[in-house]
Amino acid sequence: MSKKGGGVASILKLMVPAGKATPSPPVGPALGQRGVKSMDFCKQFNDRTKDLILETPTPVAIHINPDRTFTFSVKSPPTSWLLKRAAGVTRGAAQPGKETIGTVSLKHIYAIGQIKAKDPVMSHIELQNICKSIIATAKSVGIKVVL
Repeated sequence: MSKKGGGVASILKLMVPAGKATPSPPVGPALGQRGVKSMDFCKQFNDRTKDLILETPTPVAIHINPDRTFTFSVKSPPTSWLLKRAAGVTRGAAQPGKETIGTVSLKHIYAIGQIKAKDPVMSHIELQNICKSIIATAKSVGIKVVL
């Protein structure tokens, strides 16, 4: 006989556009197969991300309990997306290191660093080290950092 309840909570990680969560893929099927009502998540997510620019790709970690209740945490957008937006480009370089698709200033790097520093994962890392990581990401995307 199997016991009801007492299961293990699961974590589901998705990339959802800010303010545009709908029960259609990828959100609906991912939550549906775990027995969670996707409409409830979509309403809560859209309400929590209403202050962000629409369609900003937003990483979200959904903690699903055995009784099918859930909590979720919203993280900051990916660094590469923020860099491409600051540089005014839509795609990264085909050959990073050999070609440059755009430029950003250290002011942009600092602003992105402040956004990334708000993530709970980055709380123990100094802003200077976060900015160094962002500069490395810029180089790997093909964006040049200028003074």
